[in-house]
Amino acid sequence: MKIAKVLNNNVVVVLDEHQCEQVIMGRGLGFQKRVGDSVDDSKIEKIFARQNDALVARLTELLSQIPPEVLTACDRITELARQRLGKLQENLCIALIDHCHFAIVRHNGNIPLPNALLWEIKRLYPKEFGLGLEALEIIHQRLGVTLPEDEAGFIALHLVNAQLNGEMPEVMHITRVMQEILHIVKYQLHLEYDWQSLSYQRFITHLKFFAQRMLGRCVVADDEMMLYLSIKDNYPQAWRCAEKIEQHLTRQYQSALTNEEKMFLAIHIERVRKESQQPIAH
Repeated sequence: MKIAKVLNNNVVVVLDEHQCEQVIMGRGLGFQKRVGDSVDDSKIEKIFARQNDALVARLTELLSQIPPEVLTACDRITELARQRLGKLQENLCIALIDHCHFAIVRHNGNIPLPNALLWEIKRLYPKEFGLGLEALEIIHQRLGVTLPEDEAGFIALHLVNAQLNGEMPEVMHITRVMQEILHIVKYQLHLEYDWQSLSYQRFITHLKFFAQRMLGRCVVADDEMMLYLSIKDNYPQAWRCAEKIEQHLTRQYQSALTNEEKMFLAIHIERVRKESQQPIAH
């Protein structure tokens, strides 16, 4: 690989054998190097955005402004997220680098940014929020900066966004729809959620993708008529609650649900309802 641009002592832009740009990182990779020089393969620690020219361009822009240690910390956060959450948007690392760098700048300038959705994020996206807290610890250990809990919430939203392949305003909209549905279920069935329970975790996972489909007008077809009738007959409370949710969504978002969508909602609602009625072990 030949160097196309030296960004700093540790990061260079190269051209591969197909003449495509890549961003590579490694200690001393760019030290005393010039355009056209070969890269010392033994020093390569990370290759970014191999197959996406737009991401290479954005990453190159960021790296000209952001210290490499911020990049390495965010790369570690991204790797951790992919291990825990599975397939994520390719541009997650860039989004995290951008966000974390300016979060650190704000923190050093004593400019706090409260997260108005922090409570909702903790309840709706507990796995992503947990990763957000781990991200703050990585930033603290590697960069010596202690960011507030609000930033764990913002990082969690970036992780949710990367799972949904959407944009941040869409994630905020999805979060609002999820919260509205959870309120309807809570007050319709007079229950208290067990935030740590498996049924609750499954419910919010279902709601996340359900809300995305609903807002994107992606309809789930009615294929399981017999199962739908069985759920309606056997889980009457949960079914009535699903109908209340449909009324709300139709009124607020002009989005009617198919019977199959109501069926899956009712199944999750019933699980949460039953678990909320079980006595708590002491």
